[in-house]
Amino acid sequence: MGCGASSPAQAPPSGGGGGAPPQAAVAAQAYGDSRTIDSELERMREEEEGKIKMLLLGAGESGKSTIFKQKLERMREEEEGKIKMLLLGAGESGKSTIFKQMRLLYGTERSDDDLRMYGVVARSNIVVAVRKLCTHLRNLGLEEELDRESRENEDLEDGDHSAFTCRQAYDELMAYLVDNTAIASEMEGGVGTGEKDWVGQSPRAGLAANNDAKQFLAHHESIRILWQSNTMKQVWDKRSAINVIDSHKEYLNDIPRIASPDYKPTTQDVLIARVRTTQVVMERYRIDGIDFEMYDVGGQRSERRKWIDCFDQVTSVIFVAALSEYDQTLAEAKRTNRMVEALELFRSVCNNRAFANTSIMLFLNKRDIFAEKIMYSDIAAQRPFSDYAGPAKDFDHGVLYFIQKFKDCLIDDEFNDSFIHVTCATDTNNMEFVLDSTRTIIMTDNLKRSGFLGAD
Repeated sequence: MGCGASSPAQAPPSGGGGGAPPQAAVAAQAYGDSRTIDSELERMREEEEGKIKMLLLGAGESGKSTIFKQKLERMREEEEGKIKMLLLGAGESGKSTIFKQMRLLYGTERSDDDLRMYGVVARSNIVVAVRKLCTHLRNLGLEEELDRESRENEDLEDGDHSAFTCRQAYDELMAYLVDNTAIASEMEGGVGTGEKDWVGQSPRAGLAANNDAKQFLAHHESIRILWQSNTMKQVWDKRSAINVIDSHKEYLNDIPRIASPDYKPTTQDVLIARVRTTQVVMERYRIDGIDFEMYDVGGQRSERRKWIDCFDQVTSVIFVAALSEYDQTLAEAKRTNRMVEALELFRSVCNNRAFANTSIMLFLNKRDIFAEKIMYSDIAAQRPFSDYAGPAKDFDHGVLYFIQKFKDCLIDDEFNDSFIHVTCATDTNNMEFVLDSTRTIIMTDNLKRSGFLGAD
C-alpha cells in the first residue's frame, strides 16, 4: 500500500494535556475518526497478524502452510476488490469539502468533540477573513468612503444606531486584529462575561485558531457592523487580490448566530470550515457491499511532494479545480494565476505513467461562486485567458471554455465527457448526485480494465 511513508513520524498528542497539537496534526484530526496513514496501516497489520497466529496455533505443521496461503489469498482478493479514490488538485480548490461530503453521505455522524473543534475553526475563519478585508480596505484607500458612510448613517432615522458607526468598528478591528496596537482582554465582550459557551475551546483546533476564536467573541459586534457597510461590499467585490475564502461570506452573514453561547455548528458550517490539509488523510466506507477508501492530500506546492506515496494501486483520481479562481493568484506564489496552476497540475497528473490504468475524474468546483463572479469580473480581461471569445457574464460559455482548456491538457482524446462534473462541493444534494454517478463510473471502468466487461 502507498501513502505510509508520507505521514509524519511524530504522532499527534492525545486530546487532554496542556498545549495545542502540532499544526501538522490539525488537518488529520479535523476529520474526526480519520487516522494518519501510518498508524492506520500499523493497526491493520497487527490485527491481521493476530488472526493468522490464532489460526496457526490450532493447526498442525502440515496445515500451517495451507492456512497461511489461504489467508494471504483472501487478503489479496479483499485488497483487489477495494476502490481506492485519491483527491488531487491545487490548494483551496475544495478537495477537503468533498472529503467531508463523503463522510456526511456515507460515514458516521460528527461527535460533539468534532463539532466543538469546527466551532472554533468557524470563528477563527471569520477573524482571518476580517483581517484580510480590513487591510484591503486600507490599501484601496476607502477609509474616507467609510467616514462618509458613517456620517450619512448617523443622519438617517432608519440607520444602524448601534454602539458603533462602521468607521468606529473598523478602527477597533484594525487596532485589535490587524495592527495589534491594542491589547485584548480575555473578559472583554462576547461570552467572556460569564455566559456558558457551548463551543468553548478545542485543543484539536490549535493554539492560533483558539486565540482567533476568542478575538471573534470579543469583537463580533464590530465585525457585524463593518460587514454590513456599503464600503465593505466594495471591498468584497475586489477580494480576488487577497485570497479570501469565498464561502466564508456565509459566516459573515450570520455573525449573531455564530457568536451566540448556544452556537453549535451546522452541517453547512462544517462543510465550509477551512482547515489547511498538511497530511495525507484517509477514511473508509462500505457502500452497497463495496469497500471504498478516499484519500485527501494538501494542494499547496509544499505539500505535493507527499502525493507520490499515494499513487500505488489507485483505482480513481478525482481532480478538483475551482472554476471561480480564474482571476486569482496563488497564496504561495502571488504572480501565478490559480487557474493556470490548476491546468498545469491537471496536465502532469493525467499524463503521469503512474495513472496510465487509472480512472481520472474532473470536478470543476465552486460553480456557484463562478456564476456570481462573472457578473463583475470578465474572463477575457485576465491575461492568461484573453483568448476567451464568448459573451461576457455568460455562465454556460464560460464553463465550456474552461472545460476545453482542461481537455487541451491531454495527450490523447480518450477523456470521456461523463468523467467531467461541474460541482458545488458545499451543496450536499449536488454532491450526492455527483458522487453517486462518479462511484458508478469508477466501478464500471474498473471492471472494464480488469477484463470482466468488454471495452466500448
